[in-house]
Amino acid sequence: MANTPILDQINCPEDLKKLRQDQLAELCSEIREFLIENVSKTGGHLSANLGAVEISVGLHRVFSSPEDHLMFDVGHQCYTHKLLTGRKERFSTLRQLDGLSGFLRPDESKHDCFISGHASNSISAALGMARASRLRGEACSTVCVIGDGALTGGMVYEALNDAGQSHEPLIIVFNDNEMSIGKNVGALAKRLSTMRSKPGYFKLKWRVKHFLCRFPNGDRLIRWISARKNRIKVALLKETLFEIMGFRYLGPADGNDITAVCDLLDEAKSLRRPVVVHLKTVKGKGYFRSEVSPDRFHGVSAFDVISGQPRKQSGIGFSDAFGAALTAYADTDSSICAVTAAMEAGTGLSMFAQRFPERFFDVGIAEEHAVTMSAGMAVGGLRPVCAIYSTFLQRGYDQLLHDVAIQQTHVVFAVDRAGLVGEDGQTHQGIFDVPYLTSVPNMTVLSPSTHAELQTALRQALYDYDGPVAVRYPRGSERDVRGDTFDRSIALLHDGSDITLVSYGILINEVMRAAALLDAQGVKAEVVKLNCLTDFDWQVLSRSVQKTGRLVVAEDCAESGCIGEKLIARLAQDGNLPSFVRLVNLKDRFIPEGKVDQLYQRYGIDGSAIAAVALEGFEVERQKKA
Repeated sequence: MANTPILDQINCPEDLKKLRQDQLAELCSEIREFLIENVSKTGGHLSANLGAVEISVGLHRVFSSPEDHLMFDVGHQCYTHKLLTGRKERFSTLRQLDGLSGFLRPDESKHDCFISGHASNSISAALGMARASRLRGEACSTVCVIGDGALTGGMVYEALNDAGQSHEPLIIVFNDNEMSIGKNVGALAKRLSTMRSKPGYFKLKWRVKHFLCRFPNGDRLIRWISARKNRIKVALLKETLFEIMGFRYLGPADGNDITAVCDLLDEAKSLRRPVVVHLKTVKGKGYFRSEVSPDRFHGVSAFDVISGQPRKQSGIGFSDAFGAALTAYADTDSSICAVTAAMEAGTGLSMFAQRFPERFFDVGIAEEHAVTMSAGMAVGGLRPVCAIYSTFLQRGYDQLLHDVAIQQTHVVFAVDRAGLVGEDGQTHQGIFDVPYLTSVPNMTVLSPSTHAELQTALRQALYDYDGPVAVRYPRGSERDVRGDTFDRSIALLHDGSDITLVSYGILINEVMRAAALLDAQGVKAEVVKLNCLTDFDWQVLSRSVQKTGRLVVAEDCAESGCIGEKLIARLAQDGNLPSFVRLVNLKDRFIPEGKVDQLYQRYGIDGSAIAAVALEGFEVERQKKA
């Protein structure tokens, strides 16, 4: 067990302020030891949190949460923030059912002032809160921490453009663990930049200001000196993008030096205007394996600390199966290109990127751009495959409509993490892609259940359709159902005469389990599997419903806009609506973190729940006869 005597004293941010300055470095070491031990058991985002420990400690040392607003873009680097705000005792429940979220959740703590999960939104939210505070007469600070990855998102620059001229006391902490915004040229520039990041520089500035304020017109003299200093700085140092947009820029400084971090944050707080604090950090700091391979330990399952290996070896996932299939097709078709939005490894495209670097395009956290660029590539005669997580493709919905669907552009969307994803929680569950994709005219949606079907669906999407095609598939590995039924748009997996069970994708496994449970009770269920959600052989379903007279449609998506609603509408229009119809889905709600099987059970879409709903049809009939 981690030895954390200083951390054990901290139950709220005020306890942190009671520590001596010379205790802070040791506190940071204890936090790293605690995080490594705990995340190795629960899984989570490790590298980003290890690199940002001093930033979180510095924020809570300098500012006063919740009166001051502290935000973390994406939120995956918020673990230290959680430890310092009274959640240490619950940390063993991280990302578990009814446990702590892996991101910021306002309903979890008053210190989480704004939800996080997706990237590039923090500056917009922070500016909004800063303006609200000013209009309400509150003299507080608003701070957001954003990494270099999130700075690839276009929303950031919309917000920077507005915030830079706003005059609000907004502080942006740029956590730079990979790249630089812009390089200054020459030894003098490097020396001046280094000098401006030293704690002594800020102490000297404070002493000079304090001295000059004792004289008549001292304020005017300070402003005159500051203006001349800034002119010299501009002449010798290339302006950063932040300064061009109206921000004061402090740094770069060592973001893993707690003294330097606190000094820069103190200076930024005193300025009462838009400020960027540039801190360079080491991703994965404190654990040698994550320092060497930070990307490998970005998001991890439970692992052995000594070896760094996962505690439980998982099978080949759908993402890897997709990547292998796409690479194989690209071997014989030079028009195939792969596009992703900062998710090369996550979407299984590392093999493709290594094999065909000239045909692989990682556009950063820019889903809107990825969608429209893919449309342009298709118009230019290529076969683009745009691989994006279901939850992130939501950000490109207008582009799906305007740039892809209206002109029927042949773009293939590989929609990864469709359905419930588990421990990443409500901001990452892929439960809206079926409603929003099937609402787009000219869009074909394919939903394979197995690796073999994914390979076939991808081939069909590339060569059998002219317009946009989405191939949606889940996180994780195959389950019990195997094989390939994608030679048809709709398949009968199990014959029956008493009730029709309809589903698609990975949830077909639960439906087959429900059919077995029903069979044990003497109920013969017919299982109908939809392979294409937007255009399938309607007569297959219609005949099944006519035969059984009962229908249950099971889906791992939201209810509004689900396939079940569309089936009911069509059956009613045809005058073929059975007397017993039930929709089994996730309803219209956000689903928190937990293991997928746990969530299936809690929200009533597992095999037992589906079987129970099906049995209601026979109970209703018995009551009518009675």
